[in-house]
Amino acid sequence: MTARHRLGPHRDPALDRAVLDAARELLVEQGYAATSIDAIAARAGVSRPSIYRRWPSKAHLIAQAVFPDVGSEKIAPDLPAEIRKVIRGTIQLFGSAETRAAMPGLMAEMREDPSLYRKLSARLDTPTREELTTYLPGSPTRPGLDPNTFLDTVAGAALFAMCIRDIDDLDGFATSLEDLLLYGILGSRERAARRETDTDAGQREGGESRSPSGDDRSPAR
Repeated sequence: MTARHRLGPHRDPALDRAVLDAARELLVEQGYAATSIDAIAARAGVSRPSIYRRWPSKAHLIAQAVFPDVGSEKIAPDLPAEIRKVIRGTIQLFGSAETRAAMPGLMAEMREDPSLYRKLSARLDTPTREELTTYLPGSPTRPGLDPNTFLDTVAGAALFAMCIRDIDDLDGFATSLEDLLLYGILGSRERAARRETDTDAGQREGGESRSPSGDDRSPAR
């Protein structure tokens, strides 16, 4: 588990900026594992104690470096606009080079340090989940409208696309994900069920019209 240190007050915003900038630079250059507190301190020109007075661990420092205060006060006029806002905001959040480098390590750290997960969740996704509640009222017939399921889907897709597939066309990916989540593959469960029923009925009718030999010729008169 990552070592944790006692925090002190933030006395110098310029020092904070230098440390966070150094962390972002090193993530892109060396990756998460090689971005140590010693390396960050040396790049920023500060001491280790100065860093540990501000952040309890490397993971907390990296989390703040790649996820500065986020959120938008812009209110979407309707459900499609809200869906697009969340999708594009999430992709933008995970799309930077430093975030792509940091996320695999941060995900492992969050499993070891629940406080890191709670801190990130409170800053990143909890406000969005609460906002989505006003747009996505869940119902027994549409469980996919649950805000948690929706946001997990968006975040999971963005993480895999950015950190594993390492895609570059963020706008194209956002548009594709918007189309999938707004319009779906089969539509609602009810429409999908009706479509399957209609397909089965058509196949049965087609089979009844065939001759025993398997062709479509009518019996000779």
